[in-house]
This record gives sequence, structure tokens and C-alpha cells, in this order.
Amino acid sequence: MRKLTPRTSAGFKAIEFAEDLLGLDLFPWQKWFLIHALELMPDGSFRFRTVVLLVARQNGKSTLAQVLALFFMYVRAARLVIGTAQNLDIAEEVWAGAVEIAEECEELAAEIKKVNQTNGKKSLDLTTGERYKVQTASRRGGRGLSGDLILLDELREHQSWDAWGAITKTTMARAMAIILALSNAGDASSIVLRYLRKMAHAALGDPDGINSDGLTPDLVDALPAELEDNPPAEDDALGIFEWSAPPGCSLDDRDGWAAANPSLGYAITERAIAAARKTDPEWIFRTEVLCQWNDGTNEGPFPPGSWEAGVDLDSAIAAGASVTYCIDTEHDRTRSYIAAAGRRLDQDVHVEVVAARYGSTWTVDWFRERASAARPMRVVVQSRGAPVSGLLADLQKIDHLTVVEWGGPDLGGGCGKFYDGVKAHQWTPDGAEAETEDDRPVRIWHLPQPVLDLAAGTAVTKPLGEAWVWNRKASPYGAAPLMAATGAAWDVLQPVEVVPVSAYESGSLMVV
Repeated sequence: MRKLTPRTSAGFKAIEFAEDLLGLDLFPWQKWFLIHALELMPDGSFRFRTVVLLVARQNGKSTLAQVLALFFMYVRAARLVIGTAQNLDIAEEVWAGAVEIAEECEELAAEIKKVNQTNGKKSLDLTTGERYKVQTASRRGGRGLSGDLILLDELREHQSWDAWGAITKTTMARAMAIILALSNAGDASSIVLRYLRKMAHAALGDPDGINSDGLTPDLVDALPAELEDNPPAEDDALGIFEWSAPPGCSLDDRDGWAAANPSLGYAITERAIAAARKTDPEWIFRTEVLCQWNDGTNEGPFPPGSWEAGVDLDSAIAAGASVTYCIDTEHDRTRSYIAAAGRRLDQDVHVEVVAARYGSTWTVDWFRERASAARPMRVVVQSRGAPVSGLLADLQKIDHLTVVEWGGPDLGGGCGKFYDGVKAHQWTPDGAEAETEDDRPVRIWHLPQPVLDLAAGTAVTKPLGEAWVWNRKASPYGAAPLMAATGAAWDVLQPVEVVPVSAYESGSLMVV
């Protein structure tokens, strides 16, 4: 820790620029953020190469982005500022606000060379060569450019690494560059933001408990292929600045409101928050107003809150219980998953994804290396009409591996039972005859696994006769992890066949 002064932070100069030249009255939290986010190293470069700002909606993130864009252009002579968002309209709105501020300031307006208003090519160009350009958030966005300031708005909406990889790498050859990612809290689909937050929290002592299990394979599963075997080394070049309500706080906790809304009393009123509290569903309010993270998504195939209710950090298949595995592959064959299921001590069912890799042929070797006379294994595979079906013949050749073919009406039945098992976490007795625990449906339990949580939070269904199944192709982030867990659970939930034995076959009834 060291004292931050105008000599050790560019934030002081940014505040002076905003207030004295732009005529903006920054909120206290915005000033604090600028001072700490723009801390300088002895060589004049920024301490943080990447800054993540998390704060509830309507607290002034866009104003900060506009101030920084103009500050970098006019004061730091940044050759290129790139503004982007998953929705181009959002990036263009922030850009338009910055242009308006510059045009209304006589001193800044005098240095404007041109303002390009062409859709998809909007830019602000200065006579001295600096430029603020709006770029699409895509795998091609920003390639070929060298940026000094990258503004990524609404990072929660980045649900793959494509745009991040393309835009942020424009700073690699710029020693004084900085990346600023702005957002409110995300959910299970916020792949990039969730990973950056996890990495930043690892250096902060894990304040929310999101790193209690380390860098787990299920989170690494969301990374680009080149990072899977080479996780990034620890570095203090990533800074996170988060204003959010404490995990688990009441929706009516006024202190929680203030923690997530640092502009409360300046631009936001308690009355406005109270109105949102009355009209928003719980997780909309928590995500948008309290800046709290949802382990699932705000929409999904299961009743709200039921998938999250099935999280149990101590859940496991009981020792000695039989285990069933299931393989499933995404519709485009890019990735395959192996899930396991078995009975817990309480006779509910535990499911988890135990392996995930690109392609599908690796799954055959995975079972060949593990199945043995001492450890016979059982695997469920969809028999027809699925990408994984082509593995059946090779799997059936493996010694000590029982292959269970899954198809026809059993597909719909399996998905229905899995749905019921998740929904059972919200089960309540119905009538006087259903008031014992024995009447409760079998519940599905799982660990917090982002790869499975994402599929469970976003999957969609498709009809299959009079039933339905998970739709791999139409699900926005795939459904193979969920399908694998469903198949394994389906086999575990099958009724045990009891073979009747005649009383006359009992030795006690034999006539000697």
C-alpha cells in the first residue's frame, strides 16, 4: 500500500479535467475510482492493465467512460480509444455522449477535426491525430488496430471469449494502455466477467467464497482452448472495483441498497429503489439493483430458484453406491461431456460433470483406461439421432464396461424425471395424505459447476411425441452437459427389477 497523490495517480488529473474543463460534478465514488484505477507505476505506466468496474445500474458508469475517453485523447494524447459493447447501440450511445460533451466545450471543440456519424463506422477525430472509434464486439472487432484505451461496456453480456480476445489484444504493443470493463453483476452465462472476477478475487482473500475450491476444471472449461493447459500466472495487473450488496442480504436491507448504489443520494433516491423492489422479480432486483451474482440465469427451463436450491457443497455419491456415467456431445460436435450420477446417503441423487474436452473420440479412451475387473463401469449413451450415437460400437468393445442404450420414449421420460428432481427442491405437501418426508419426490443435487450451471440455466426444450427433451441445437449455450447429467440420473432412477422366486424353490420346503 502507498499513498496516492497527483504524482502516483493520473486520477487526480482526470478529476481536474472533468470538473474544471468539462464542467462535470463527479460523485465522490467516481473520484475515488479514478484515483485508484489510474494508479501509476514508477515508469509512468498504469499499475492495472485491466480494470473491472462492477456497480448497479444507473450509477454513472457511462459518465466515467466518457470522461476517460476524452481525458485520454486530450490530455494523455492517446492515439486510439476503442469503445465497444455486446450491443453496438450501447457503445454508440456512450460515444455520442462523449462527442456532445466535447462539442459543447469551446476549448475541446476547437481541436475536433471531424465527427464520423456513419453507422458502424462512428468516430471522433482530433486535429492532432487522436481518435475515438466505436467497434463491434465480435471475434473480428479491433483486429489490426492498436488501442491505448479500451472501453468494454456491459461485459456481463460477453458469453464467449471471441470479442474479448479480439479487442483487448489491441493493447499488447502499447506500454501505457489500459482496458476498462464496465458492468453490473452477471449470471451463469457471463463467461468472461465471471472468470475475471474469480481471478481478481483470488488475490483479495476470496471475499465471496467463489474461490473456495480453487481454479476448478469446470471454470477452466469456459476458457479458450489455448488457456486450458496453461492457466494464466498470478499478476497484480488486474484490478477489480466492485460496489455490491453483501451476499445473502435481505432485499429490504437499506445498507445493502447503499453498498450497491454509491450514487444514492446524488442521482438515485431510496424511493426509486423501493419502487423497483416492489415490481421486480427477486433475481432481477438482486442483479440489476443490488449488483449481486446469480449462479443460474434470470430465465431457464426450471422453476426460478429450484436449480440453485439443489446446490450442496457436501453432496456426493454414497460410498459403495453404484455409479452410472453418461456421455453427450454438442450438436456441432465441438465438445463432449461425461457426467456421473448415483444415490446419496439420503437416497436422493447426486449428479456432476466429471470430464469435458473438445471432440468426442477421447471419451472411448477415457473409459478404456478406467474400466477393469476390479472396477466395472456403466455408461448411458443415446442410441439414435444424436452426435454421440456413433461411439456406441467402440464403447461396446471395452471390457468391463456395460453400455446402456438410451432412446425412444425413455429420452422424454428421463428429461421429465430430471426436471421433477430439480423442481422437488420446492416441493410442499399437498393435502393431509402427503405430509411425510417419504412422500417427497427424489431430489437432484449437484455441486456448483459453472459448466453445468450454464446449461441448466439456459437450456430450452423440444417436443418428443407427448414428452419433451433438452434441445442441444436451440439452447443458446448448448445442452450437452445437462443432457449427460440427465442420462446418468435416468439410469439411477430406474426401478430395481425384482425377480420373483417360488416358495417351492426354498430349501426349507424341499422334501427329503
